[in-house]
Amino acid sequence: MTTTTVSIPRGGPGLEQRRRLVTEIPGPRSRELMDRKRIAVAAGVGVSLPVFTEAAGGGVLTDVDGNSLIDLGSGIAVTGVGNSAPGVVDAVVEQVQRFTHSCFMITAYDGYVAVCEALNRLTPGDHEKRSALFNTGAEAVENAVKIARSYTGRSAVVAFDHAYHGRTNLTMALTAKAMPYKSGFGPFAPEIYRAPLSYPYRDGGVTGREAAARAIQQIEKQVGAANLAAVVIEPIQGEGGFIVPAPGFLAALVEWCRLHDVVFIADEVQTGFARTGRMFASEHEGIVPDLVVTAKGIAGGLPLSAVTGRADIMDAPHVGGLGGTYGGNPVACAAALAAIEAYEHDGLVERAAQIGDLLLERLRGLQADDPRIGDVRGRGAMIAVELVDPSTGEPDAQLTGRVAAACHAQGVIVLTCGTFGNVIRFLPPLAIGDDLLHDGLDVVAAALASS
Repeated sequence: MTTTTVSIPRGGPGLEQRRRLVTEIPGPRSRELMDRKRIAVAAGVGVSLPVFTEAAGGGVLTDVDGNSLIDLGSGIAVTGVGNSAPGVVDAVVEQVQRFTHSCFMITAYDGYVAVCEALNRLTPGDHEKRSALFNTGAEAVENAVKIARSYTGRSAVVAFDHAYHGRTNLTMALTAKAMPYKSGFGPFAPEIYRAPLSYPYRDGGVTGREAAARAIQQIEKQVGAANLAAVVIEPIQGEGGFIVPAPGFLAALVEWCRLHDVVFIADEVQTGFARTGRMFASEHEGIVPDLVVTAKGIAGGLPLSAVTGRADIMDAPHVGGLGGTYGGNPVACAAALAAIEAYEHDGLVERAAQIGDLLLERLRGLQADDPRIGDVRGRGAMIAVELVDPSTGEPDAQLTGRVAAACHAQGVIVLTCGTFGNVIRFLPPLAIGDDLLHDGLDVVAAALASS
């Protein structure tokens, strides 16, 4: 038996790693700032937990009132290496002192190339690859579609039920959930089609291969392979509810895409960079996507995203067809190289798997005694519970909201998600310690018991 030593980069300004409440949540200073927010910030920009951050590191976040909260959200899977991880901070400071911007399309710099080299090496498959860098997950998804259309000469794109791919016009069209992402913002980009997903909890025993056949039949009937540029899918759905497709579903889709020269795009924005206990979630199913989209955890909290894939596909767009003023900003690239170093050499892939084991054990223990927990699912440090009416199995968004609010009041940051708003997702930073995880889950258990 071998053991893996995991070096957890605590990050942050030496914060004590424990939950500590000195005021109600939100406290008076946060409430004052929220009043300013209401006057200064557009109403459409919401805040799930109305506290204002003062500092963060490891597995805690401190607010302006001096409260220390357990972070089980990582800024939506962004701060996987820990908030203000020392290596990231050092790299950013050094780069800022050199230069902050030149625009890679005007004068190039080595950080951009180094990030692309790392992505080409790390993403699934040993084929020749290219990468291009952008700013956000949505921007990268949109560029992946552009690249696929350029390569195939086709226009149609298929996404799936419960999908979330972003908030731009094209990615809103790819996203399945109307509120709050799409309502009132149409019309959306054309030539976007939707296929049924494999959703084991609600599929009534349908296997992955059977679910794939169902989706492929609909694609062939409603779109036609000859018209299809790309299939876009999250290997584990994020905002849609952390749905893990049944084994064989993704592989069958990849096989069909290969047969019909359709580009298979894996949206690994939320699942990428050690989050699921592998560097990329696609690896769990043994699939090699044509294009991989990354963002969130790539740069330790700085805005950066990428499309990485087969060289022949990536090279299809004409010179000047890809890019953007801030795409691959040098400071973000420096942060990404430091974050990737931590993922590879600080044992964070293994740490994600350990976190997953702990979360699954605790949450399945709760499920055994509470029929309102319909499902516990996920991989690594990407785990969720689906809450339902135990008599009907119908989604219970009201219960989910009460549980989340009770956790917030006790200083534990949890996020909700799911097409029906009935899923609580756990996305702790990989720098979190077991003691904090257990304390946070104790709060979750108490919130369930009282809701």
